[in-house]
Amino acid sequence: MLLYHSLPDEVDTHALIRRWAGRKRILLPVVVGDDLELRLYAGDDRLAPGAFHIEEPRGEPFTDYAGIDLAVIPGVAFDRAGNRLGRGKGYYDRLLPRLADTYKIGLCYPFQLADSLPAEAHDVRMDEVVCGPPLPPGL
Repeated sequence: MLLYHSLPDEVDTHALIRRWAGRKRILLPVVVGDDLELRLYAGDDRLAPGAFHIEEPRGEPFTDYAGIDLAVIPGVAFDRAGNRLGRGKGYYDRLLPRLADTYKIGLCYPFQLADSLPAEAHDVRMDEVVCGPPLPPGL
């Protein structure tokens, strides 16, 4: 299962990561240059701050993309058709085509769900979009 270690303005995934780590193989993305590499989550004590102050696992890159059954993907916004708007660096735009056979869930707050977003032919849609809880106070 591919998850992401959430930033303060994203739906919190930290408890989800810890909950499933004992039951499933959890992969987290790591920023390497202009790309995302996937690495195995081995516990919070094995995370270190990486690009954009995101906690990232250390270790060898995971490249068996066909072996990933589920991917939970962040975004700035999603629409009801599964289109995704990212933060503009294209990291997930380059990763998602490698996950062609993986079920992809976009995770967002309710206010991040739009009726429609602009999309191009090469954009990879989410199979499902799930809205998390309302935004915490102060953010």
